Amino acid sequence: MKRSRYLIACSGMLAAQIVHAQSSVTLYGLLDAGLEYTNNVVSGGSLFRQTSGNVNGSRFGMRGNEDLGSGLGSIFVLEGGFNINNGKSAQDGRLFGRQAYIGLSSKEYGTVSLGRQYDALTDTLIPLSATSINFGDSAFAHPFDNDDMIHSYRLSNTVKYASPVYKGLKFEAQYAFSNSVDFAVNRAYSVGLAYSKGPLNAGIAYFQLNGTKNTTISSPGALDVNETQANNTAGFVLGADVQRIAGAGVNYEIGKAKVGFVYTHTLFEGSTSFGSQNGTVRFDNFEINGKYFVLPQLTVGAQYVFTNGHVTNTSTFGSSPKWNQIGVQTVYSFSKRTDVYLEGVYQHVSGRNFSAFIYNSGGASSSANQIVGMMGMRARF
Repeated sequence: MKRSRYLIACSGMLAAQIVHAQSSVTLYGLLDAGLEYTNNVVSGGSLFRQTSGNVNGSRFGMRGNEDLGSGLGSIFVLEGGFNINNGKSAQDGRLFGRQAYIGLSSKEYGTVSLGRQYDALTDTLIPLSATSINFGDSAFAHPFDNDDMIHSYRLSNTVKYASPVYKGLKFEAQYAFSNSVDFAVNRAYSVGLAYSKGPLNAGIAYFQLNGTKNTTISSPGALDVNETQANNTAGFVLGADVQRIAGAGVNYEIGKAKVGFVYTHTLFEGSTSFGSQNGTVRFDNFEINGKYFVLPQLTVGAQYVFTNGHVTNTSTFGSSPKWNQIGVQTVYSFSKRTDVYLEGVYQHVSGRNFSAFIYNSGGASSSANQIVGMMGMRARF
C-alpha cells in the first residue's frame, strides 16, 4: 500500500512537471527616460524638459503560450504603456493599451489572434525603417507620423492572421471591426508580405482606416485617437473619411553595417487637415537609413526623410509643403539590457505658412526649422 501511494505521488509530480514544461508565462518590460531640448517652440521659445519614451515608449507586459499538441499552441499577450516620470498609464489610461490579444498558433498553418493589436503594415514595414523599435522609433517619425510608421495606431476589435515562413516569405492580414451597426465607420484593415533571407529583408504593405474625421473617436470602434497638432494658422488634424497607406521597403546587411530604403504613400480623403474642407491631403515619404556597429557595444545610425505633401487649400498656403528631415543616433550598451543614447533631429519645411514640427517634440516651431536633441537611458527586463 505504501509503495502504491509512493508511485501515485511520483506520477502526480511527474505529470505536473510535464504540464509546466508545455506552457510558460514571461514578464517583460522596457523603461526609457531622458532629457530633451527643442528650439523655436511657438508657445514660448526653447523648451528643455525631462521626458519618458524619447525613443521607445515605456511598457510592462506578459506573454504566454501553451503547447496543445500536434504542432498547435495557444498564445496571449497583455501589454500596457506608462509614463516613467509620473507613473501614469498611457493609451488613454488603458490597463493594457498597447496590446491585448489571445490566439492559436500552428507551425504548419500559421497564427490567428483576436484582440487589441498592431496592423500588418506595422509588422511588415517598420522593421525596415529607422522608426523601428531597435533604431530611432518615435524620435525618427515621418512628419506628423502621417504613415503610422511608429506603430501609433493600435487597433481594437482586431482579428489577425500571420502565415508561417515559407522560403523566406511571410504573409499577414488584419481586420478591425467597428463593433457598430454602422459596419463601415471606424474600421480598419491591412495586408502585408515580408521576405527575409540572409542579409536581405524586404516588405510591402497596404493599410486602410475608415471614418476618423472627428478628432476624438470613442469606443467601440477600431481606433480611439485624438491627434490634433498645431501647424501655424490652419492647424493639422489627423482625420479623414478614409485614410490609405501603401508602402514598400528593403534593407541589406553589409559586414558591420545595415542600410535601408522605405517609401510610403499616405492619402487622407475627405479631410479637414491644413484648413481643407472635405478635401484631399497626400504625403509621399522617401526614407534612407543606415546603422553601423563601431564596436559590439557601440552603434551609430542616421536617417534622411524627404516628404512631399499635397494640400487642396491653396488659398491659405499658396503651395504644398515639402519636408526635409535628418536624424542621427548613437547608442552605447552596458549590457544586453541597459544602454544610453544620444539623438538629434533637424527638420525644415518649405511652403508659405507652414511650420516645422518634429513629432513628439513638445510643440510646433515658430519658423520653418526645428531642432530636437535628446539623451537618455533604457533598461529592459
